[in-house]
Amino acid sequence: MKIEYRPIQLPTDLDFLRKLYISTRWEEVAVLLDWTEQQKLNFLSEQFGFQHAHYMEQYRDADFMVIMQRETQIGRLYKDYRSDEIRIIDIALLPEYRGKGIGSQIMQGVLAEAKKKDLAVRIHVERNNPAMKLYDGLGFKKIGDTGVYYFMEWSSTG
Repeated sequence: MKIEYRPIQLPTDLDFLRKLYISTRWEEVAVLLDWTEQQKLNFLSEQFGFQHAHYMEQYRDADFMVIMQRETQIGRLYKDYRSDEIRIIDIALLPEYRGKGIGSQIMQGVLAEAKKKDLAVRIHVERNNPAMKLYDGLGFKKIGDTGVYYFMEWSSTG
């Protein structure tokens, strides 16, 4: 299954990125909030706006990529390159592409890039994120705990 990347195109990709963000938070909001569907959509859309603005401001030099399969947008991969690491700011796939090995393929590509450049890979992962198994399986180690997120690191030196 061939995966390609292209830089996000603003404002063209905003609707897709909003839809993707909503898909990653929908189950959580559906359980926690006794709101109408429209209220939940409005809330998540607003949250996406805050997150997007934060990322654009805090990570001005990062790679903000749309993950493509053929001509279809299926996710996003945001990476920030630092002197000693590749920081994964965000990685997300649409629901219909999760659990099919695509995330593993993407992460293996990031790890290969890091190994070639002799860099660590670091990421914040929510404790209840189903992808935690993937990160553990790829050799990421927990190096921090904020209560909500684990700060995880992969190093080519183990």
